Amino acid sequence: MATYGYGGGYQTTSYGAQGGADGGGFMGGSQQGSQDSPGGNKTYGKDSLRPVTIKQIIDAQQPHPDAEFTIDGSAVTQLTFIGQINQVSSQATNTTFKLDDGTGLIEVKQWVDSDADPDAAKDLPKEGEYLRVWGRLKAFNNKRHVGAHMIRPVKDFNEVGYHLLEATAVHLYFVRGPPESNGTNGAVKSEGGLFVDQNGYGGGAATGGSKVLSSNMSATAKKVYEFLKNSPQNNEGLHVHMIAQALGLPSNEVFKAGDEMLSEGAIYTTVDDETWAVLEI
Repeated sequence: MATYGYGGGYQTTSYGAQGGADGGGFMGGSQQGSQDSPGGNKTYGKDSLRPVTIKQIIDAQQPHPDAEFTIDGSAVTQLTFIGQINQVSSQATNTTFKLDDGTGLIEVKQWVDSDADPDAAKDLPKEGEYLRVWGRLKAFNNKRHVGAHMIRPVKDFNEVGYHLLEATAVHLYFVRGPPESNGTNGAVKSEGGLFVDQNGYGGGAATGGSKVLSSNMSATAKKVYEFLKNSPQNNEGLHVHMIAQALGLPSNEVFKAGDEMLSEGAIYTTVDDETWAVLEI
């Protein structure tokens, strides 16, 4: 996997996510000449390609219309992500793909090269296929989309999982700092997350690698979560009836709490739908 240091550079990865000559993408900074504003105020000489989820794209901050988008408090100009095609719309000047990666939906626009040889044109990807996208986040009429520099089909499904791991690693770098300087008490910025709402309840920070629950989580769900997190268990986790018996709660209340935690992304099912374990992050 790529390494992430303060220099902001990405090393070569197995799937060419960083672009470049061997990645099927674009060279870093290649868009500088065409993307500068008329006033010359914007420069992209230090662009870094950021792997992200669609939720991060949707949640990206933009203080004002002319400002750069930021994710985890850091400016983002070039980004890459993977999504499944939900819809394809082809027009004379551009093709629009609506992509879904399980965290959200975003439109990707790729402009048609009018000078290209029509006989050499490739068939458009179809609905249900997965695409890797390289491009820029843009906004028009208060609606966000990604302007694609390049797209390509995902041939190896392992790339989907690889990308999510890489996006997670970069996200953790920005919110917690490099692993060597994090320590056991590293503070977590409240910039938002990759997959689900990650606002903490009680204003506390996550510790021990566990998720911070949202403030609207019920008291029962919090109680069950703490029990799951602190109880000795194997990799299979704990069964619902065992949790109910230990906490003195009706099974139906524990099931409701489980639904909350599952939708929050705080736990996951293991051997069956009634056996749960805490999702470590």
